[in-house]
Amino acid sequence: MDGAVSGVVTVLVGTSKGAFLLRSDVARREWEVEGPHCDGWPINHVIGDPETGMLWAAGGSDWHGAGVWRSADGGVSWTLSLLANGGMDAMLAADPGMAAYLGRGPAPDAPFRGKVAALWSLGLAGGVLYAGGKPGMLFASRDGGASWEEVTALTGHPSRDSWEPGGAGLVVHTIVADPADAAKLWVGISAAGVFATEDGGATWERRNRMSNVAGEAHGHDHGACGHEVGHCVHNMVRASGGGDLMYQQNHHGVFRSPDGGRSWQEVTAGLPSGFGFPIAVDPADARRIWTFPLNGDTQGRFPPGAAAAVWRSEDGGESWQALQEGLPERNCFFTVLRQAMAVDHGTPSGIYFGTNSGSVFASADRGDHWQEIARHLPTVLSVETV
Repeated sequence: MDGAVSGVVTVLVGTSKGAFLLRSDVARREWEVEGPHCDGWPINHVIGDPETGMLWAAGGSDWHGAGVWRSADGGVSWTLSLLANGGMDAMLAADPGMAAYLGRGPAPDAPFRGKVAALWSLGLAGGVLYAGGKPGMLFASRDGGASWEEVTALTGHPSRDSWEPGGAGLVVHTIVADPADAAKLWVGISAAGVFATEDGGATWERRNRMSNVAGEAHGHDHGACGHEVGHCVHNMVRASGGGDLMYQQNHHGVFRSPDGGRSWQEVTAGLPSGFGFPIAVDPADARRIWTFPLNGDTQGRFPPGAAAAVWRSEDGGESWQALQEGLPERNCFFTVLRQAMAVDHGTPSGIYFGTNSGSVFASADRGDHWQEIARHLPTVLSVETV
């Protein structure tokens, strides 16, 4: 089941002004856009459960507060679980006249008021729903997102005093699960790196060490972290199948780990830039990956040469190929953010990405050809498929 509608492919899009659903049939040629949902909240990540059809959207801001919206009917209606109040609630409490004018009062005190500013990521592991937040917090729900508890072992990690905020602050922006073992979980934190648990969040291990492969050249400045991957991990994925093969797009390059992040090997060679945000892996082939290089941190963060290209590797990052057919090849200055690329389970695999200029591009043939399936959306913050 896709998006609670049989025979329908659903792309879940989080934007700066709510969540949108893009639907097509299995041919993936014609698309309909639904939204915005979630009362126009900034939505950093939307995911779905193909088994139940449940959808969840995480987001918020200093003004809105932090929360997770959930839908049990494929996106027709949404309910908010508020984790922390925002400035709007304070304004409504202080100004009854404005509250009367808007026809609403402040929300009741949320359980983590003053502790978390916004939620950035979602992940599902077994029957537990996880949400990553700012500043550097992880929450868990065992009732489908209705109520939440803090994963205190991560918040209180012994290394926390050394965590440095990335450009967007100190955020838990990526959550990766092992479908075969709900106790195993990985999170990416900017700019603290990769953390993993194998006991359902009771304990956490920091996993940023570079591989000791003989003759490996570390040609990039890895953030002055010594023999470690740069701590500013941008996005991370786990390949399907046996083992814990993982990939990450870092601030300082693209890396592969054969052992669940215990060691990382750089595979940036062949790409036009080591800087970018998203990375994706094919559920049908553990060695097929995609990334979207940008020209650099301080050079504008747009495609090199202002020509959009998704780069694909068929051999786990040993070699790369630029895929541009159907993408803008001149005067292209958009950015693709860390959660804004996803792969579906079609045959062949479809791949999707969204831009900060409000477009969503899709390929139904693993990236060989592209079409723009939505435009003029708000800034796209995340893309997922069900």
